[in-house]
Amino acid sequence: MNKLVIQAEVVQIEPLRYTPAGIPLLSVVLRHVSEQVEAGMKRKVECEVNAVVLGNLALTGLKLGAQVVAQGFLAKRSLKSTQLVMHINDMKSM
Repeated sequence: MNKLVIQAEVVQIEPLRYTPAGIPLLSVVLRHVSEQVEAGMKRKVECEVNAVVLGNLALTGLKLGAQVVAQGFLAKRSLKSTQLVMHINDMKSM
């Protein structure tokens, strides 16, 4: 199973573009900060996740600084890349 759900702040939004098939595509960066328990110890976790939003969801008027819960999956950025990118299928404002 390949599923990722993350609560995060939208810290970067690139201009809307379209795939060769005419599908809207929005590239964003999400910043997550939380406290997690690992091996019985509390740990502060901070990360930035590169993500893409396709289709009608890319046209919803996402704003910088928005707090969201994003759900999707991880995939390679491109055929020859090993870098991972989150593909967002659902996103809700908090």
